[in-house]
Formats: sequence, structure tokens, C-alpha cells
Amino acid sequence: MKRTVTFGEIMLRLKTPEHMRILQTDAFEASYGGAEANVAVSLAVLKDPVSFVTKLPENPVGTAALNEVRRYGADTSKVVIGGSRLGIYFFEKGTDIRPTNVVYDREGSALALAKPEEFHWDEILKDTDIFYFSGVTPAVSENIAKAVLEALKYCKAHGIETVCDLNYRSKMWDTKKAQSVMSELMNYVTLCIANDEDFESSLGIHAYDGDISKGIDQIESYKAGMKEIQNRYPNCKAVASVLRNMYTAEDGDWMAIYLKDGVFYESPVHKVHSFEAVGAGDAFAGALLHSLVRGFEPQKLIDFSISASVLKLMIQRDFNLVTENEIMRVMESKAANLQR
Repeated sequence: MKRTVTFGEIMLRLKTPEHMRILQTDAFEASYGGAEANVAVSLAVLKDPVSFVTKLPENPVGTAALNEVRRYGADTSKVVIGGSRLGIYFFEKGTDIRPTNVVYDREGSALALAKPEEFHWDEILKDTDIFYFSGVTPAVSENIAKAVLEALKYCKAHGIETVCDLNYRSKMWDTKKAQSVMSELMNYVTLCIANDEDFESSLGIHAYDGDISKGIDQIESYKAGMKEIQNRYPNCKAVASVLRNMYTAEDGDWMAIYLKDGVFYESPVHKVHSFEAVGAGDAFAGALLHSLVRGFEPQKLIDFSISASVLKLMIQRDFNLVTENEIMRVMESKAANLQR
């Protein structure tokens, strides 16, 4: 069975109770999460071989973060230990017309201060079939962007598939910096996930921006953007996108598109009422990787991946703790909230 390595930062997550604002709360609920850790846990729960790679401080908080990933079955033997602190993100859940808000406190984290030479890719990627990272990781620091580039070069030289979720974060870098870095990394990516503002912000490719008044067809705009990714980066053999139309912080329509060998595959549209949306994109990525590992045909791949993402909307905290059977039940459902 194919083995996956994910590389990125795991953080301490501090969430306000219910829908309270950060400004008003006197308590936070602690848990752990981060894009690549979330994907690693998804794969582990789905019983796929996966290793999570990062750098963590040698203190109780770093150990707790490590244990949280390891408890679900992900391999953490290649995690680098050192540095003084774990990054933190503060999370307040929005409701109705008030959006969810995240505040980062990750400057000077163990991973942010790590040097590229601390990651020995010949050892880390030995017997690896898929390497996964998100656009969050190179945004952590210039040194980590270099580490990602070194990993990608190793993957290309050794025939390892490389999957990137562009995952643009405006609170970490601006579009100019993101495009400069990601345009280089994308030369080595074999499968790209691009959602929402990722097309424009990460790669400078215009796509639907959510303004209905412009009369732009969202699906056709995304398809054009997906084709342009492949035109610019010939190494990229497939592109996946999630289309989200949110009417409130909780209610919206979700679907996905997959472009492979010149053919577009569209998932059904799921009408959702979200309990918590954090990690839903990572759940999509994890299910997509699982589909690659298990050899799903393209239509099943995209249907399965969006179903996993929708399920994550009903689960608290970052990790998508669902089985393949649970995802399959949603995928095959004829329930009223599923429209074809």
C-alpha cells in the first residue's frame, strides 16, 4: 500500500466557549491542529500508512502535540525535536452573519526557526510514494520554504508523487510573496488543490471571487482556472477544487471538481449546516490522498473527497475522525440534503 509523508506545523489551538469573542472570554478550550497534521490523522484513521514530519519543542506542550497525532496511528518517528515553543492559534466560532475569526501567535515557533538541513529528506522520504504539504507551510518562514523546495526536488528525482493544497493565508503572507514562492514550488507538484481565493492569491490566476453581480459562472470560472494551472505547470497532472457558497457562517452549498487527463469530474452539491468548518479543507485533502492510495477511479475520488469534507463540518476540533464506511454512507446517500 502507498505510504504518504505530510510536512508542516502543528499548533496549540485555544478556542473560546461556544460563540464567545476572544475579547470577552475568561477561558479557552485547548486542543491541537494544523493542516498537515490534520491530513495525517485523516489518513491514519482511514488506515493508510502515513508519517507526519515537523519540528516540536522538547517540553510538555510539544510532547502533548506529538502524542495527539500519534494516538490516531500516524507515524511520528521523523519529527525533529528542538526549539523553545509551539505555535498557537486562537479561535472564535462565528454564527449567522458574524464570521469565524482566527488569531495566530506562531512567530518564533520551533518550526519557524528550523533550518532546512535539519530535515534529512533521503531518510524521511525513503520508501515514500506521496509527499503532501499545504501553502501554509512555506509561509511559516523562508527557511521552511527552502526545506519544502528541497523535499520536492528529492521527490522529482525519485519518482514520488507530490500533492499541494495551495491554502492561501492572508494573515501569514501577502499575495506578492505567496505568488513568488508558490510559483517556484508548483513546478514540482503533480496534483494541486486550489480553493476559493487560492487561484488568484497564490498563483495570480483569476477565478470566481464570490461577486454574483459580475454574472460569472462559478463552475466554469474554476474550470478555466484549473486548466490554467496545468498550462503553467506541466508537471501538474491533476487539479482538484472545492466550491463553497456560504450564505451564513453555518449554511451553504458545497461541491468539488476534479480535472484529470483533460476530463472534468463534478461531485454532487451538498447543502450543509456547519457545526465547525475548521479543517474541512484538510479533510478533503486527506480523503483525496486516501483515494489515490486506494486507486479510486476519478468520479469516486471526487465524490468521496467532498463527502469527507462535508462530514468534517459536523465534528469539533481540527481532526476529521471518520471511517471510510461513514464517508461512503454520505457519498451514497439519497437523503434530501444531497442534490445531483
